[in-house]
Amino acid sequence: MVGVKELKARLSAYLREVRRGEVVLVTDRDEVVAELRAVRRGPGAWDAIEEALDALAEMGEVTRPRVPKQGWGWKAGGLALPRGTARRLLDEARAEDDGEE
Repeated sequence: MVGVKELKARLSAYLREVRRGEVVLVTDRDEVVAELRAVRRGPGAWDAIEEALDALAEMGEVTRPRVPKQGWGWKAGGLALPRGTARRLLDEARAEDDGEE
């Protein structure tokens, strides 16, 4: 956090921090009035996910990691059932529902 007066005096230093990925909160009389962050270039799917997670974190619904997961990713692998199983089960459930009516 930085006060308006100090921000004006050391603007270049704070902009360097922002370029490195830091978020600078600007205060006026001990109240946060602004947030300086780097510009996002070219929105993509990952940006939308990050923004959603940031919003959830601000609401206290999730806790963001303190250390980034380097090279870590998650990929949905399915349920490991044979191909067509879901369709067969749905067809069976629909047939049962039709018989009960």
